[in-house]
Amino acid sequence: MKDEIIRIAVAETSIIVRSGLVSVLKHLPDLAIQPLEVTTLEGLQNCLQANIPDILVVNPSFGGWFNIEAFHSHPATSSIKTMALVCNITDHNLLKDYDESISLFDGREDICEKIKKLQHLDETEAENEQEALSVREKEIIVCVVKGLMNKEIADQLHISIHTVITHRRNIARKLQIHSPAGLTIYAIVNKLVELNEIKL
Repeated sequence: MKDEIIRIAVAETSIIVRSGLVSVLKHLPDLAIQPLEVTTLEGLQNCLQANIPDILVVNPSFGGWFNIEAFHSHPATSSIKTMALVCNITDHNLLKDYDESISLFDGREDICEKIKKLQHLDETEAENEQEALSVREKEIIVCVVKGLMNKEIADQLHISIHTVITHRRNIARKLQIHSPAGLTIYAIVNKLVELNEIKL
């Protein structure tokens, strides 16, 4: 169905769980997946520098405790979709910052559908990509273009940092723009800001 290769990094210390999931990923129907196995935080950093994955599947307890909020807020990794690898009973509040989750109890079809959803391979997802920016997302773009950091944006708009990060990820997904410079060009072209408002 799709020839596009999806790079998925699997960050898990258990060789049984990690290699089992990698085996399942390689045999998912209709998806061309290139899995990358990661066993340590250092290995994850090397993976992110050498071959940025489209999706990171990570055990929330990876490396002691995986800081998903920091991962999403870092400019180099903010566009990577994340899936929590749930190996035991976990409080769902701990999973709220992940884009999706995979459980040891999920079947092949469940995993395949979740990956398709993240990659927007379904037609309905492709149509939703054309959705317009919300008023709040436009406000966030203006703040970014003016040089404000996430905390400053949160303070100015009276929202949480997590909400700012979520809006920025949605903006990047909708516009396919992943840098402040790109957002600046977008904001100027779409008359969201004047040239004299931009922090150089």
